[in-house]
Amino acid sequence: MSEVFADRRGRLRDRCAASGSAAALVSRPANVRYLAGGAPPGAVLLVGAGDDVLLCPRTPTGDPVEGRLDERLRLVVLPGTGTDPAVAAVGLAHQEGADVLAVEEHHLSVARHRAMGSVEPRLRLADLGTAIEQERIVKDEDEITCLRIAAEITDQALGELLESILVGRTERHLALELERRLVDHGADGPAFATSVATGPNAGRGGHRPSDRRVEEGDFLSVCLGANYRGYRCEIGRTFVIGTSPADWQIELYDLVFAAQRAARESLTPGRAYRDVDRAARQILDGAGYGECVPPVLGHGVGLEIEEDPQLAPGAMGKLDACVPVTVEPGVHLPGRGGVRIDDTLVVRQEADGGPELLTITTKELLAL
Repeated sequence: MSEVFADRRGRLRDRCAASGSAAALVSRPANVRYLAGGAPPGAVLLVGAGDDVLLCPRTPTGDPVEGRLDERLRLVVLPGTGTDPAVAAVGLAHQEGADVLAVEEHHLSVARHRAMGSVEPRLRLADLGTAIEQERIVKDEDEITCLRIAAEITDQALGELLESILVGRTERHLALELERRLVDHGADGPAFATSVATGPNAGRGGHRPSDRRVEEGDFLSVCLGANYRGYRCEIGRTFVIGTSPADWQIELYDLVFAAQRAARESLTPGRAYRDVDRAARQILDGAGYGECVPPVLGHGVGLEIEEDPQLAPGAMGKLDACVPVTVEPGVHLPGRGGVRIDDTLVVRQEADGGPELLTITTKELLAL
């Protein structure tokens, strides 16, 4: 794997050289991990001025959750406390002869950027922009394998919950149980805060679990994901509790399922991001639920749970092969509840079988 990280840093070095920067300072944790193999808390990565150097405010613990650092990196642990690794990296870049240093301005506070600029006034800070985030969009097969395992863990955790008694338990308790099951099956932790929503809360995006108890006849929607070796996936499912679904529940579920299927089937290389969104949105709009649909249909996943690309009406760009994305249409009816169905998939060429579905828990409307 060290060659993989070295190659990634090499591409960044070439990009900086082409734009006139002698070196790059990477501070966003996910980008540090992408280039270094790990991201100890507070660490920054200096690429290009000389040796590639990881500067840390304290000695890395070796915790697997932080990743496994590339042994080719030079590690610098800053003495004492209170020294900002990014500020120290500016001084090091200047010592190694850099005259222009590319930095991630979108990740830096004004105060931090000002402190970095004051260290060596003759060293000019340039904006690296989102070059590394754009590089991260297309995943290699090792990254996809990590996502696939994360999805398997997530499916296992959700499947076990569906076999347990749910009536009378609170949203909060169910969310905590799901997160425990993720870890039990090998996750480093949840990919994001698990959402469990019942009754009138169901189908609401980003719902924070409450003390509301599951009742007979409720819609129950869950959204969860595992973090495995830094890579994160997402699954969302909606069920009915205790009894056969009511007619309105079946109708709404079938509609959201049809929208989700249309978007999944449109995940082909070369398809515009906005066209994937449109495939689902026009079905929901046509049924009169346009105002109830979230503004974003889906997004990329990887070292962060929300990455580029965005699948949204105004999104610019086209899909590439080997890009993992979520497809997560939903409809929430205030006071009644709703339906949300989320999957994580990898865009593949038609010759390779089309989009690869990573999250495989049934999408049948089950009465639990």
